[in-house]
Amino acid sequence: MSDTGLDEINKQIIDHLQRDGRMSYATLAKTIGLSEAAVRQRVQRLLDNGLMQIVAVTDPLTLGFARQAMVGLRVNGDLREIADKLAAIPEVDYVVICAGRYDLLVELVCTDDAHLLDLLNDKVRAIEGVCAVDTFMYLKLAKQTYAWGTR
Repeated sequence: MSDTGLDEINKQIIDHLQRDGRMSYATLAKTIGLSEAAVRQRVQRLLDNGLMQIVAVTDPLTLGFARQAMVGLRVNGDLREIADKLAAIPEVDYVVICAGRYDLLVELVCTDDAHLLDLLNDKVRAIEGVCAVDTFMYLKLAKQTYAWGTR
């Protein structure tokens, strides 16, 4: 087993849970060929070591969040510090420090256009070091997946 704890069996566990996070330990055990207790221990170890999370993924539209946007930011100063400030905003669900045209990419989830405007104007642009903000409003989410597997 490697330092990450990802032997072939752990990779199989992750692969199956990425496709169905509600799969029972009994079903997973039968599929992989281990005992239920062994699967339970392995899953717990993967969770405890931060190699995997099991979460409920919701559709923001069905929960009243009708406006989503990706925001490209150009900033001056410490990227990590600004990324941390953005991550602290409740409506921000995704922050990436990147290279290229933008220093940071941030995904916002809002109830409507007025909420988005308030968020951009009063919170995002108010952060010291934010120089330019380009907003890409989502029209339709064509694909979103969490089943990219393991290597």
